[in-house]
Amino acid sequence: MKTQRQTCIRTLLYVSVLMTTLGCAHQHALTRPEPLVAPQAGTEVVAELTAKDILMGMAEFLAKTPRFSVNLESSYEVLQESGQKIEFGESRKVIVSRPNGLRVEVEHSDGEQHLVQYDGKEITVFSPSKNVYAQTSKPGGIDEAIRYFLRDLGMRLPLAMLLTSQFPTELDRRTQELDYVESTVIDGVLTHHLAGRTETVDYQVWIADDVQPLPLRIVLTYKNAEGQPAYRAQFSNWNLTPEVKDSLFAFTPPKGGQRISFAAELPKIAAERLTNPAKTGGRK
Repeated sequence: MKTQRQTCIRTLLYVSVLMTTLGCAHQHALTRPEPLVAPQAGTEVVAELTAKDILMGMAEFLAKTPRFSVNLESSYEVLQESGQKIEFGESRKVIVSRPNGLRVEVEHSDGEQHLVQYDGKEITVFSPSKNVYAQTSKPGGIDEAIRYFLRDLGMRLPLAMLLTSQFPTELDRRTQELDYVESTVIDGVLTHHLAGRTETVDYQVWIADDVQPLPLRIVLTYKNAEGQPAYRAQFSNWNLTPEVKDSLFAFTPPKGGQRISFAAELPKIAAERLTNPAKTGGRK
């Protein structure tokens, strides 16, 4: 059976370089949700506040953590022409060192690998299998780099909002409804299971019931997309004090590596060549 991967899950660098994606839509302000299970008299307000407090506590904790690393095992559904949904997977390791260090290592279920790096000066995406990389200058820190990466370069980064210092603000702004589902256990850890809704995405998140309220699992359902495909991510090996060096975030081109352009930069490069061929003639 011939299957097709969803093109919006991987990002085009130039013509053939792809990486996994996950976007976030615009949503509205947080509203007071109706509980999933009818509470006893006098407990509804407490339940609502608890759900929001847990969610925002997790977001604020991540946003204020100066360094962390985590592994993710994720899967995403792709609607086929036949109407059947096929699931693909990936593994990734994320390392954050605020304000300027970001590294994301990705391996897809078909064995293809990609690397995203940011060192406070340049954003780089590297495809080892093709030995090609795209690189662009963007000073200003992780938040600015991610914003530029998503908005201006037309790229996407899985769960990118979790990596920014604006995570609490964005999560609060985009969430329309929020419910406390249940207390449950994931890999031996007691967790709070929450369910939220945005304008385009229904989400579930499992947050550790701990002094370190880390997310352990996330499920996103794209309710307005055809077939309502879902994305699932399982977090493991959280490390809030990783030993990292600046060199971990700086890209060194490999031998024979070819530099190409981000797709979003091509119109600008073409225009520059037309107006000033002598200045841009050597860039490919």
